[in-house]
Amino acid sequence: MRYRVTHRTDYSYDADVSGSFGFAHLTPRDLPAQRASDHRVSIEPAAGDLRQHVDGYGNTATYFHVTAPHRRLTIDATTEVDVIAPAYDPTALAEPWERSRPLVHDDLRGAWSASEFSLASPKVLQVPEATDYAAASLLPERPIGEAVTDLMHRITSDFDYDSTATTVTSTVPDVLSTRAGVCQDFAHLALACLRGHGVAARYVSGYLATTPPPGKDRVVGADASHAWVAVWLPSSGQWLAFDPTNDQWVADRHVTVAWGRDYGDVTPVKGVIYTEAKRSTLRVSVDVAPLESYAPA
Repeated sequence: MRYRVTHRTDYSYDADVSGSFGFAHLTPRDLPAQRASDHRVSIEPAAGDLRQHVDGYGNTATYFHVTAPHRRLTIDATTEVDVIAPAYDPTALAEPWERSRPLVHDDLRGAWSASEFSLASPKVLQVPEATDYAAASLLPERPIGEAVTDLMHRITSDFDYDSTATTVTSTVPDVLSTRAGVCQDFAHLALACLRGHGVAARYVSGYLATTPPPGKDRVVGADASHAWVAVWLPSSGQWLAFDPTNDQWVADRHVTVAWGRDYGDVTPVKGVIYTEAKRSTLRVSVDVAPLESYAPA
């Protein structure tokens, strides 16, 4: 599929802001199953400094600095991206999940770079409750593809999607306690489950193209940023991407933007402002509009 992805972040304040420093992950990655083109980021008011660089995980990050006084700041990102469903090596999917532990099998190719994703991170602590929950899926010698899929099914079944149940600061224990959350929470939970057993898994941030109900038109701007998980497959060097919120492997409706240890590494937009404002509002609008079918060359 080919999509035009637009992501608008709009801040407003009740007093002048004299300076805004921002850092954003808004550029979809180029991958074997994904190609991004015609990417543009614009800032209003115009940024005195606007630049991009590639971070340590290979993500494209955008830095901006607005020095003109303002009470409203808008960041617009637009990209056209071609996506196909990833194809995985059946042999790699059939290997025992224990092989996806880079600190145990440190002789495997790529283990050194995967190791970081098998450790705890600031937003994904390895708590015993998550490790115990995963044990029912990670049975001895079970194929990694089957084990991960079973864990995904269980998270979707056992936890409710509820945007009021958690906040951006909620922890894995919070999600285990409430048995509810949003995509970020379910991704962090899946990561804690897998990393608790030494499996290398990374947090992926992106977008999901939604389908309107039968007979209804698409609502422009009603999509949202999304999050899922990818697990290391050492035999092929691939990462099996799965979406515990929607109980499916990532396919051609998912647009990958960035990956890291957890949400903190790939926050869509974050920054620092200088102001005496007492109140502020944040509005985010995302649209993933299908353009046409895409056939790779």
